[in-house]
Amino acid sequence: MTNTQIEQASCLAVVIPAYNEEATIEDILRRVDALSCVREIILVDDCSADRTAQIAEGLQIPRLKVIRQNPNQGKTAAVRRGLSEVTSPVVIIQDADLEYDPDEIPMVVEPILTGKGDVVYGSRFLVRKTTRVLYFYHFLANKGLTFLCNLFTNMNMTDIETCYKAFRTPIIQQLPLTSKGFGMEVEITAMIAKTRAKVFEVPISYYGRTYEEGKKIGLMDGLHALWYIFYYNVIAGRSRRCREYVKAVNQFLAASPHFADQPPGS
Repeated sequence: MTNTQIEQASCLAVVIPAYNEEATIEDILRRVDALSCVREIILVDDCSADRTAQIAEGLQIPRLKVIRQNPNQGKTAAVRRGLSEVTSPVVIIQDADLEYDPDEIPMVVEPILTGKGDVVYGSRFLVRKTTRVLYFYHFLANKGLTFLCNLFTNMNMTDIETCYKAFRTPIIQQLPLTSKGFGMEVEITAMIAKTRAKVFEVPISYYGRTYEEGKKIGLMDGLHALWYIFYYNVIAGRSRRCREYVKAVNQFLAASPHFADQPPGS
């Protein structure tokens, strides 16, 4: 499947969690809407204190659905709410800022659409075109968390904390996310590692923001991630919920053809 065929497939849902992103929300939504591979855009406004939701609702984008979450519940809850609305066979998570380039979405989902993979992570450390030089301590934290997660999962990931994660929809919809804040990156990785899903990484560009420009993740998020790595790999990883999820995903993978073998638009 060529890039042109991927762009024309119209089989993708884009879930966008947003909190106080009025400066970038119109730009990001219009750039996502410009992709012909996108069937539906689901924006979940996590009780923003600014005009994020109003701006989104005022745009003439037929494929866009705006959901207002009240009260503020954090990124994981916003993503969980958005995923529950997805009807397309493939879904990707897109942040509402401009740190990730929507033009690269077709390349991220390519391994799924061609039948090679079931889950794809866009890695900021396998640079496609451009990466903004920012905080060294964030780099160390991301590398450290990914290394620890790899120790538990026995996967050789390079960037588990990336926003760009794409899935065959049933794989992620059947996962009842229970973490908070930014913990879902660890939770998703730990749970998927226990299934037979084929996981790929692809290089992406990254245009990071400074804290002055609106970056929200901080030290406490990193400390929480350490706990989540232990919890979801050791404690929750042995739970009935985890076993049921793994069984459901493996049954789906065994019973369904590769995405590339499915009828168009399915």
